[in-house]
Amino acid sequence: MPIRPPILQRGDTIGIVTLGSPLDASTINARIEVLRAMEFNVVLGQHVYAHNGFLAGTDEQRASDLMMMFQNPQVKMILPTRGGTGVAGILPYLDYNVIRNNPKIVTGYSDITVLLNVLYQFADLITFHSLLLIDFKNETPAYNFEQFFSATSLLSWNRRILNPPGIPLMSRVPGNATGQLVGGNLTSFVDTLGTPFEIDTRDKILVIEETHESTNTVYRFLNDLKLAGKFDDCIGIIMGECTGCQAAYGTSYKDLINQFIVPLGKPLITNLATGHGVYKAALPIGAMVNLNSINNSITVIEPVISAV
Repeated sequence: MPIRPPILQRGDTIGIVTLGSPLDASTINARIEVLRAMEFNVVLGQHVYAHNGFLAGTDEQRASDLMMMFQNPQVKMILPTRGGTGVAGILPYLDYNVIRNNPKIVTGYSDITVLLNVLYQFADLITFHSLLLIDFKNETPAYNFEQFFSATSLLSWNRRILNPPGIPLMSRVPGNATGQLVGGNLTSFVDTLGTPFEIDTRDKILVIEETHESTNTVYRFLNDLKLAGKFDDCIGIIMGECTGCQAAYGTSYKDLINQFIVPLGKPLITNLATGHGVYKAALPIGAMVNLNSINNSITVIEPVISAV
């Protein structure tokens, strides 16, 4: 049974960590001020501002910051500053028993996808494919905050995941499947194939999104998943946006879905606003979700947080 982290409320403490690429201090500090204006307390990992080439400190340092947040009883949510590169490097240095016994809300997307799925697989923790620290700014659409706080701060059954007005979900292969949700950024979990941390899609609903990759590269990654049996194992598929993905050799992202995903015959909904797009649905990784591509709905059928 997946573990539901405690609910997030105003006045709670949020732990800030940088787990992949570095982020400049001025951006981190500006986003922290937005959190404080929302009446949250903030604590920082020791290496939040670190720079080690394209990484924010060593793998061990970044892992240590994350573990310190799990071990801090005051911290209710762990919020990475950004994704970038290198999150997978911390995975061997995490203590999954400690994490399991100290559940917290963990949220993010992009390279954080790897961590979200591993925490569910290795520590049974429901995590959230949702906002990063960089998204806590005045320009962020209200939809994104509504999605984030409805997922992390409200106890609810049968929460429909809806796109913002004017951006319809699209049912492509009819069917009705219920299973635990996994997935996120395509590049990030393709990178873990063949490792102890590769994504487990058995009897799961698989969600995929991508950003700024040409479609011939997206095809290559989708084929990697196919050869690894990930599409055979899953029971339904949700395709998110491919933000800024350029068509290659006359083949668009939509063409790829038609040529590659539709013939799989799995219940399929496309065009979900999530991940790297302007609008970001909040997806609970590890939670039980109903994918009904007959009535064009995605529903989280159980609470994903606990009252205490």
